[in-house]
Amino acid sequence: MSGANVSPTRSASAIARSLNEGRNHQVMPVFRKAIPRRTFIKGAGVTLALPLLDAMIPALAAAEKPARRFSIVYVPNGRIMDKWTPAKEGTGFELPLLLEPFAPFRDRLLVVTGLTLSIAKARPGEEVGVHERPCGAYLTGVHPKWTDGADIQNGTSLDQIVAKEFGKYTQLASLEVGLDSAGILGACEKGWSCAYVNTLCWRTPTTPIPMETNPRRVFERLFGDVGSTDSAERRAVQRRNNTILDSLREATDDLIRGLGPADRSKISEYLDSVRDIERRIQIAERESARDLPSLTRPSGVPATFEEHAKLMFDLQILAFQADLTRMITFMMGREKTDRPYPEIGIPDAHHPLTHHAGDPQKIAKVVRIEALQSNMFAYYLDRLRSTPDGDGSLLDHIVVSYGCGISEGNGHSVVNLPLVLVGGSSYFKGGRHIRYPKEPPLSNLQLTLMDKLGIPVENFGDSTGKIDLLTV
Repeated sequence: MSGANVSPTRSASAIARSLNEGRNHQVMPVFRKAIPRRTFIKGAGVTLALPLLDAMIPALAAAEKPARRFSIVYVPNGRIMDKWTPAKEGTGFELPLLLEPFAPFRDRLLVVTGLTLSIAKARPGEEVGVHERPCGAYLTGVHPKWTDGADIQNGTSLDQIVAKEFGKYTQLASLEVGLDSAGILGACEKGWSCAYVNTLCWRTPTTPIPMETNPRRVFERLFGDVGSTDSAERRAVQRRNNTILDSLREATDDLIRGLGPADRSKISEYLDSVRDIERRIQIAERESARDLPSLTRPSGVPATFEEHAKLMFDLQILAFQADLTRMITFMMGREKTDRPYPEIGIPDAHHPLTHHAGDPQKIAKVVRIEALQSNMFAYYLDRLRSTPDGDGSLLDHIVVSYGCGISEGNGHSVVNLPLVLVGGSSYFKGGRHIRYPKEPPLSNLQLTLMDKLGIPVENFGDSTGKIDLLTV
């Protein structure tokens, strides 16, 4: 559908009001028409995908099987493991401090301990690379090549194997996003390419995929069609104060005519969510332009970690809700990140704090940082659970992995990795803590997850077989 003679000032709120008025006053007839799942609203240079509507399932016809989705959330620099690991295995365990924010999702939570990233251990002569090796191997199960030149070598990452299959059904095969800019990261270790910590995602063994940290660019990739990423053109668009939704009034009115009340309500809520994210990005851009030199801080990035994280999580929710992609990888921080957290009273750089050498004050600061990250992940889970999807919620139809390639940051250990899985009951049985014996490779779990996602492969990385305990 496309709209003509669109109003440049029609906001999502106005569209939502007309939708609600139509629902409340029965202005529009309900024909229960059926529309295709891959329906878009099209305006002037804008294409907006829609969430799943009742009208996309023809009357008296059985609903399609829910889409499978996979979300990987990575946190850097290890964990304070005694604040992360439950004391008891099985069910009925107490949640330690760093898992307490996940209490509302306990029935969906699988705490995994005992897995290793042995493939990332140092080889003879590799006395450095204690962050580059685990980060590079986390989603590949491959030992990265020690080089700081152009001859980087790793493996195809888990997310890209999933994206190759899931991408057959979506506009974007995958989405790769993060929070740390290169300026926040600092120098990589001697002899190691920064490519191994700049991303988790590798399209091929020699092609790393950059993580997008600017919410506006993520938003435009999902919804925009401006024809150029030139910064001058982007600023001109912002000055005109046009929003992506401004050009969609007639197209939206055409679409909703004949839809039922439930579908009008879904579209209203969805457009309000899109508009809210646009508003937050615009505020962040104005604040960034006013407070920081443009050369050192990209516009559109909120000032605090919490604001940035929530905005990026909200964008991921929209991407899943509109079925624009079914595979997203999110780095809440790059390995060796030196990000400070002044908003919670910690001006110290994160990475040096993790080398605490048993100092109680440094440990306490690291725990506060890790607790903040856990709270942000809990925010994401809550948004997934509260977002309708088919016969349930997004949380019912997804596997979410949250963890790190290092356990104890003080010693850069790659044994007993911190990892939790959250998701629908069709993938695994939640409410449990599983400790895997004999330190199997992380790749074994990833091999099993691919099977659960409907992408069976014989082997992956350094895997030695699937993990049977996942469904016990």
